[in-house]
Amino acid sequence: MKKTKKSENSQVAKAAGIVGAATMVSRIFGLLRDTVIAALFGANWMTDAFWVAFRIPNILRRLLGEGSLTVSFIPVFTEYLEKKSKEEALDLAYNAFTVLSIILAIISVLGILISPVIVGLIAPGFISETRQFNLAVFLNRLMFPYIFFISLVAFCMGILNSFRHFTVPALSPVMLNIAMITAAFTLRDYFTEPITALAIGVLIGGILQLALQWPFLLKFGVKLKFRFNLKHPGVKQIGLLMIPAVLGAGVSTINVFVGTILASLLPGGSVTYLFYADRIMELPLGVFAIAIGTASLPSFSKHVAAGNIDELKSGIAFSLQLMLFLTIPAMVALMALHLPIISVLFQRGAFEIQDAIHTGQALFCYALGLWAFSVLRVFIASFYSLQDSKWPMKAAIIALIVNVLACLILMQPLKHNGIALATSIAATVNVFVLTFVLKRKIGRFLNRDFYVSVFKIILSSAVMLGAIGLIEYFMPWDISAGFKTRFIYLCVTIIAGAAVFFTTAYILKSTEIQALINAIRKRLTRP
Repeated sequence: MKKTKKSENSQVAKAAGIVGAATMVSRIFGLLRDTVIAALFGANWMTDAFWVAFRIPNILRRLLGEGSLTVSFIPVFTEYLEKKSKEEALDLAYNAFTVLSIILAIISVLGILISPVIVGLIAPGFISETRQFNLAVFLNRLMFPYIFFISLVAFCMGILNSFRHFTVPALSPVMLNIAMITAAFTLRDYFTEPITALAIGVLIGGILQLALQWPFLLKFGVKLKFRFNLKHPGVKQIGLLMIPAVLGAGVSTINVFVGTILASLLPGGSVTYLFYADRIMELPLGVFAIAIGTASLPSFSKHVAAGNIDELKSGIAFSLQLMLFLTIPAMVALMALHLPIISVLFQRGAFEIQDAIHTGQALFCYALGLWAFSVLRVFIASFYSLQDSKWPMKAAIIALIVNVLACLILMQPLKHNGIALATSIAATVNVFVLTFVLKRKIGRFLNRDFYVSVFKIILSSAVMLGAIGLIEYFMPWDISAGFKTRFIYLCVTIIAGAAVFFTTAYILKSTEIQALINAIRKRLTRP
């Protein structure tokens, strides 16, 4: 039994490593994309209009794609693969693909038609600025079909992940980033409003991402066909899971809407400050949190399908432990280096020092909740593997209420930083609610070894923070210095901080660092 647990946990760790590495590449291209956009377009009313317009189909992607469809599809598809046959599982996939395509086509058409209403609801501060409002509506209409392509990408990702193939789905966002970067450089001179080029890039990127999935689906014998059977029991099962999942993802989406709405009422540039800060947060979230959450769901679903609840508990504890080992030091580093990170990445061209300072402050407030944003991925995967999508929805509603209240209280004294801080507070509340419910549902799943490990992680991170402080003392940060000086400062602090963290973890005999060393040794000694 222990060997089986170790084997499955090793598979999760390996899959998380693959997803994390692929996502790192994607996030690097994403940061390059944002750097290019910041340099070419700056932080102004036009970029605010673009990010609001882009956020609408992007939020729908989270709502209908990986936010609900993927997590509802994988447990049911895995159950068919484990308990029935591959042919029956594929028949389920084809029927789900047909229903999804019809729904997405309808949503895309409706979204284009009612774009003025949607933009008005999301960014009411734009209504009084006719030119900005009209630009946001035009860009939103141009980008809305993106939801059709990217949601099908999420569906394909669910199929590939169920077959334990993670690399291509994790790499597919690179296509979007490359398309947007290329469009920014080559198409901006062809439009009255140059930022229109980015919208064209988004649409092309969605098509390329879907095209990338196709040959890998064929390798697993998946030839997506149109089969329409609403009475298919598997489709009904997915639908029953997906309804509360959509509502839960919708609540999370409303959280984003709340931030955007309130930020549009603040001084110009606030929407962009929050967007760029959130983009930096997506790097550790993508490389660590999403990677582990993505790798965990098929594994958890397999345990539940086999009725192995003890293995499920072990998998949850292992995933949380691995998650915290990666995200706690990342959280501390982001908080300590919030301004140098933003300055080095974005402070150039039209993106000035004051823009970097405001964005850095938002990053600090978001970083406070990094640990919570991360472990939520594991808890949500746990509930969906148990085919329970109701409690994630209920917890999300509680978090929404907390977020709205915290935003209203904090946005006046802290401006856009209050919105970022409110998001972190809401995520923390969400974690505590799901922890309590999951414990009642499956029993105690965290033991003494887990808490000892977390203590060592926190201690190692504290020592790392001290090392960063020493560097700041002897080599003070200067935001007005040249790029080379700022870049060297950031590189030195990151490398030194990481070295101190891993060294301290090794001295404390952290189980995660030992596992990492063993994995490296195994890789190096492999013939």
